[in-house]
Amino acid sequence: MKALILSGGHGTRLRPLTYSQQKQLIPVANKPVLFYAIEDVIEAGVKEIGIITGPNREQVIETVSSVEWDAKITFIHQGDPKGLAHAILVAEEFLDDEEFVMYLGDNILKDGIVKHAERFRELNPDSLILLTEVNDPQRFGVAELDESGRVKRLVEKPKVPPSNYALVGIYFFKPVIIEACKNIKPSWRNELEITDAIQWLVENGYRVEASIVEGWWKDTGKPEDILEANRLVLDDIKRDVPIKTKAKIHGRVVVGEGTEIDVNTVIKGPVIVGRNCRIVNSYIGPYTSIGDGCVIENTEIEDSVVLENCEIRNAGRILESLIGRGVVITNAQKFPIGRKLVVGDNSQLVL
Repeated sequence: MKALILSGGHGTRLRPLTYSQQKQLIPVANKPVLFYAIEDVIEAGVKEIGIITGPNREQVIETVSSVEWDAKITFIHQGDPKGLAHAILVAEEFLDDEEFVMYLGDNILKDGIVKHAERFRELNPDSLILLTEVNDPQRFGVAELDESGRVKRLVEKPKVPPSNYALVGIYFFKPVIIEACKNIKPSWRNELEITDAIQWLVENGYRVEASIVEGWWKDTGKPEDILEANRLVLDDIKRDVPIKTKAKIHGRVVVGEGTEIDVNTVIKGPVIVGRNCRIVNSYIGPYTSIGDGCVIENTEIEDSVVLENCEIRNAGRILESLIGRGVVITNAQKFPIGRKLVVGDNSQLVL
């Protein structure tokens, strides 16, 4: 089985960060979101991965190529995002009439896809789609199942949902999906929708099965989603503090090599701090990720994601914030104020 991982799109809901970087490369717990998808498909036994690229193609290639993966990776350029079904058609030569798993590169799944891949092999359907129960199915693509649990119908953001089973962005396909993608028409968004292609399978007598996700799943399409995914991943970390420091470090904290933390700093986990950082007279609170090469002085940060090479000095209290690469934040005031920020790469803020 091959894998097709999507790492295109403009990521407009993550502006301003996605003006300068691809959304799937934004880190969660100091690891690009895209890497979680790659790790999942490799864990499921995939040896050939095609990564669909769009804007920032070179950035995706450089980041992925910086790691030695236990799989052969091919980059496939889609250009303008014209829908998930269009991405499959663009990758037709790579797929080469083999079954495959398609994984949206901005998704994170707690328990991976091994058991779902096994279910696909055991049931041997034409497609198997991952579903999860949600409280607000009106916001998602929703599957209607028959009495045996087989997919009967797919509905996109229904006003009256036929179930509360939402589509997770992970799908297993036999090669017949190529035919389905070629037989559908663009939607009102002028895109070839994967839901339409799967519905074509159902209507033409092909078997589409469901596999229910029991652990958490997160689509990291918005800043609040990145922060929530960061919380969920940090909940599972184990303490790893290789440095010798008199700083007060409590709970599950991971600290990278070369990082210096002074005696007046308090860190309460779960927290991950990257390599070669310097933290002075500061408080780093739960559910915070600090990227490599950051300097933090006289500042309180909690429940936030700070990307690499940032300098944050005298910035008071920062909460629930997503701060891009190379950002400089200083405070010209003499009193602390709590702030909630979403800051793009290489910005400079004087508070």
